Amino acid sequence: MSDNSKNNRPEARVAKGFRDIEALELSGLNDMVQTIRGVYERYGFDALETPALEYTDALGKFLPDQDRPNAGVFSLQDEDSSGEGGQWMSLRYDLTAPLARYVAQNFDRLPKPFRRYAFGPVYRNEKPGPGRFRQFMQFDADTVGSDSIAADAEMCMLAADALEALGIKRGDYVIKVSNRKVLDGLMESAGLSGDANASRRLIVLRAIDKFDKFGRAGVSQLLGAGRKDESGDFTAGANLETKQADQILALLEIGSADSNLATLADYRKLFAATDIARQGVDELEQMAQLFEASGYDRNRIRIDGAVVRGLEYYTGAVFEAELTFEVKGDDGNPVRFGSVGGGGRYDDLVARFTGQKVPATGFSIGVSRLQAALAHIGTKRAAALGPVVVLVMDKAEIAAYQKMVQQLRASGIRAEMYLGSSGMKAQMKYADKRNSPCVIIQGSDERANNQVTIKDLIEGAKAAAAIKDNKEWKAARPAQLTVSAGEMVDEVAKIIALHSTLPQS
Repeated sequence: MSDNSKNNRPEARVAKGFRDIEALELSGLNDMVQTIRGVYERYGFDALETPALEYTDALGKFLPDQDRPNAGVFSLQDEDSSGEGGQWMSLRYDLTAPLARYVAQNFDRLPKPFRRYAFGPVYRNEKPGPGRFRQFMQFDADTVGSDSIAADAEMCMLAADALEALGIKRGDYVIKVSNRKVLDGLMESAGLSGDANASRRLIVLRAIDKFDKFGRAGVSQLLGAGRKDESGDFTAGANLETKQADQILALLEIGSADSNLATLADYRKLFAATDIARQGVDELEQMAQLFEASGYDRNRIRIDGAVVRGLEYYTGAVFEAELTFEVKGDDGNPVRFGSVGGGGRYDDLVARFTGQKVPATGFSIGVSRLQAALAHIGTKRAAALGPVVVLVMDKAEIAAYQKMVQQLRASGIRAEMYLGSSGMKAQMKYADKRNSPCVIIQGSDERANNQVTIKDLIEGAKAAAAIKDNKEWKAARPAQLTVSAGEMVDEVAKIIALHSTLPQS
C-alpha cells in the first residue's frame, strides 16, 4: 500500500521560470496569432512546424552568445539501441536553427527561395526574472535562398504591417534597421578587428545596444572604464581610448529628421575609407529606396546604427521592432516596452549542414512580450463568454437534459450539462464561475408544460446590483423568461448575440 502521509506528497508547484496560462490570456493569444498569421500569409509565407527537440549539434554554437557556447539550453541524452547513452538533444532555443536543419535536410525538393512562417514555444535555460520566463512564444517569418536586399526590406515592411494589424498606431512603434557590415567596419576603423579584440568588441556591441537606454553619457562610460548604476552595481567597460570611443559615438549620434537617405549620406562621410562598412551602407541605401517607394517613411522604418542584435549568426541587415509609447509601471513611473521583435540576414547558418552558402533572412515577433504591451492599448479584453449550462434539477431526467445540450451544440452554441452532484444553488455558482451567458432550467412544472426557463446571468447580475431588498427582488424576477422547449435554441442565441456585441461591465 502506498504511503499517503503528508510528508510523502509532492508539492503542487510550477517549475521555476515557467508559468500556467489560463483561458482569458489564451483567448487573446489565439486572436493575436490569427492576426499575425493573416499578415504573414498575405506576404506569401507558408506554415511549417518543426519539433521542440533537436539534436544539440544541430543547434550548434549559436547559443545564446559567442562567449557562452552551448549554454542556456535544456538538454537530455537519447539512449541508443543498446541502452547506452546516445546523442544529446536540446529543446529549441529559437525557431531559426530548426529551420536551418529542415532546409538542409530537404534542400533538393524545396522551392528556392523557400518562404515559411512558424509559431510556437521556445526554451532558454537562463535565470528567470520578472516578466522573463524560460518558455515563451515566438512567431517567425523567413525567406531562405534569396540574397536580394528586397528580401530584407520586405521583412521590415512585414513587421510594420503586423504591428498595425494588431492595433498599434503609427507613431507608437518604429522598425529600426542597421547592418552588421556597418558595425564590422566601425570596429575596423576603431582598431578593434581581429581575434585579439574579440572580448572588447563584444563589450562595445553590448554598449551600443544600450544607447537608447543610457544615452551618450552611459555608453561613453561603458566604452571607457565602466559604468556604475543607481544601485551601485558596476559594469566593466571596454577601456577604449578617447579617439576610439568618439568614433563609436559618432555613428550612434547620426540621425536626420528628413529621411533615411539623408542619414545614409552622413554614414558615407563617416565610412569613406572602410570597404566593409561601405558595402553595408550600400545595402541600407537599397533598402531605404524600397521603403520610400512602398510608402514606409522614416517614422515607420528608420535607419539606426544602434541596432546590434545579440546572436552571432547575423551577416548583413539587422532590424528591431520597438514600441515607443509609455505606460505606468507598478511604481507609477513611466516605462517603455521597447523591443518586441527583431531579426536580420543570416547567410551562414544552413551552410553548417550543407557546406555551401545559402542566403537567408527572417523576422521574429516575441509574442508574449507583445501581448503584454497590447493589454495597455485601449480597454482591457473582456472575459470571453463561457458555455451555456443546462442545470440538472432531477437526476432521473438526465437523458432529457443531455438532449437539450445536444440541441444547443447542433446549432453551434457552446453548451454543457452540469456533471457535478450539487444542488441548484451550487450549480448556479458554477455557471457564474464559467462566465456562462445563461443557464437552462427545467423542473417538474416546466417539463409538464414542455417548457424551459432561461436565466440570463449577465443581465441578472446587473439587475441584482440595482435591487435594494428581497421584496423588490421577488417582484423583478430579473432577466428570466420561460419559453416552449422548441423556442429554447432561438432564445439562447438572442442572449448570446446581445452579450457578444455589448461591452460587459
